[in-house]
Amino acid sequence: MSTISNRHPAAASKRRNFGIIAHVDAGKTTVSERILFFTGVTHRMGEVHDGEATMDFLEEERKRGITITAAAITCHWKEHALNLIDTPGHIDFTAEVERSLRALDGAVGVFCAVGGVEPQSETVWRQADRYGVPRLAFVNKMDRVGADFVSVGLAMRNRLNARPVAINVPLGEGPDFRGILDVVEECAWFFDPDERQGARLRREPVPPGEQERMQRWRTLLFEKLANQDEAVMEAYLAGDSGGVPLPLLKQALRRATLAGAMTPVLCGAALRNAGVRLLLDAVVDYLPAPEDYPPVEGRDPKTGEVLLRARLVNAPTTALAFKTVSEPSGDLTFLRVYSGSLDADTHLLNPRTGREHRLGRILRIHANRREGIEKAEAGDIIGVLGLKEVATGDTLCEPRAPIALEAPVFPEPVVVCAVEPAKTVDRDKLARALSRVAHEDPTFRRFADAATGETLVGGMGELHLEISLNRIRTDFKVEILTGPPQVAYRQMLGREVTIAARHIKQTGGAGQYAVAEFTFTPDASVEGLEFANEIVGGAIPKEFIPPLERGVREELALGGDLRFSIVGLVARLTDGKAHDVDSSDRAFNACGKLAVRLAIEAAGLTLLEPILKFNVIVPTGQQGAVLGDLANRRAAVEGFETRGERATIHGIVPAASMFAYNSTLLGLTQGAGIFTLEPCRFARVPESIADRVRVERRENLAAKAARRA
Repeated sequence: MSTISNRHPAAASKRRNFGIIAHVDAGKTTVSERILFFTGVTHRMGEVHDGEATMDFLEEERKRGITITAAAITCHWKEHALNLIDTPGHIDFTAEVERSLRALDGAVGVFCAVGGVEPQSETVWRQADRYGVPRLAFVNKMDRVGADFVSVGLAMRNRLNARPVAINVPLGEGPDFRGILDVVEECAWFFDPDERQGARLRREPVPPGEQERMQRWRTLLFEKLANQDEAVMEAYLAGDSGGVPLPLLKQALRRATLAGAMTPVLCGAALRNAGVRLLLDAVVDYLPAPEDYPPVEGRDPKTGEVLLRARLVNAPTTALAFKTVSEPSGDLTFLRVYSGSLDADTHLLNPRTGREHRLGRILRIHANRREGIEKAEAGDIIGVLGLKEVATGDTLCEPRAPIALEAPVFPEPVVVCAVEPAKTVDRDKLARALSRVAHEDPTFRRFADAATGETLVGGMGELHLEISLNRIRTDFKVEILTGPPQVAYRQMLGREVTIAARHIKQTGGAGQYAVAEFTFTPDASVEGLEFANEIVGGAIPKEFIPPLERGVREELALGGDLRFSIVGLVARLTDGKAHDVDSSDRAFNACGKLAVRLAIEAAGLTLLEPILKFNVIVPTGQQGAVLGDLANRRAAVEGFETRGERATIHGIVPAASMFAYNSTLLGLTQGAGIFTLEPCRFARVPESIADRVRVERRENLAAKAARRA
């Protein structure tokens, strides 16, 4: 059992910051609950199906049996402090995974032994790839009918481009699962099937009938390690596998894991408490400590110069705010401390705002419980109360050593809906609630429809919007009315166009004079607007360039007569004129807006729609009906795989075609089908459909304008 402490060990080498990532229903929260039990944090195991999981503490999580928000907790194992974050598996809450991986040093990918590499498994694995996070893999549910350990490893290699290497392999699969062969330590572990709390774990020699199998797995491990590590190669070539000392073997496996050259694979059945303690040992043995990473990279906030900050306690303090939670007493901000140390009296600079903050209470987070601590240092993940104007992705650093770390990148919403208070007197209360939810969740957006005056909210999917709006009702006590979900269309300029915009007015007093020449180029690789000032010789004074750019951006956001934002545009300012008396910020701002209107008039706008990646898993006898329905939804099927009695269909489909798809799929499969949707890109809407969308949009805007009048 673990050694329990109320504080972190002094050495950074004894810390592990890791997360649990997986597809929905792979069992990651069950794995997290077993970790908490075996490390002594809890004294009974909370079950997801009973709505009692420690890590799923929100009412919506317990009611739905899914993880919605990433939960952090600190525990201890074999003299090591473990900061564990359990992340959501549903794609609608991908922001929680994104910002957690940005703050973590390692991760455990949990895979279902029956389902294998499922759709969301690929998404979270790619997110971990993006941040270079070393991983272990845990093949869960080995006791389920249809479990296939080898198949999961092959799928990891083929679908994730991973380099799995088995360090545990199961003794039996499905109902015959009875133990684990430890390939590294060359022994067997057996679990008492009648011991509910899983306290009895027996180490025994490899059973006689399994010795040949053990040798095959060890040979495979040594061959893979020998290709990565010269010390193992020399020891291995000097004799058989027994010639490689255990410490050397573990050190080499750790080096390969940290380098991303291998992913150690373990197995078990978390619901039966099998394999979790071996997983904890592997976290300690193979996942990185904070000091295993090179200096953290950032940029000078003023010059943009690349800066490196050593991950040492005696280096200038640098921390990243990777999550905020709005509470009645003020924001709770989650910080990952990369260097230096801090206490309640520390003053830190936010380079984005230029504001200095004095830290309030510093907390160690235990899911929904907090423990006050006096000090935090490099490698810690903590919570801080009372920080204002600090958003997800902000850096906090010493004023004498400013640095801005890379912030997580979040996708744009694909679904929007209108929202208004049920009672007019609650309008301000609703505005505050929406602002707080948007502050917490970077993928929940709130904006006003300039044409109708409506308040719109956007999110990653119907479930995301439903749960976010339920929070408004329950947490903030505001009764709201919502419109039906709608697609978040965008627009792009039809072609490249050069425009000379002249905003010249003379009304007897001070006039307005601004002239600007632009070349506007549509470019799908540009997220929003790329503004380039190419004027030579100061034809427009430099103080008028920012208001000119603001005017362009403001008019693009209005979205022409359809009021869908205009994106994917490069605006090159090539020439212009100013007047010594009549030019002003106001005049050039208006000139920028005029230039966009003229460009739209000259080139027209192309309608874009969000495209989603889909994965649909159905019984093999029902795939025909599902494929036919997908074809009617303008889906492009890119792959079809069959494993056992289940078929997986994957491809891309317009978001507009997938509203209320869940009920259709359940009807086609007698309740057995499941699916995931993931934002992929924006694409041009077929003209026949675009014409219909434009007509409906104009009619809706006109009707809403009439109601307002």
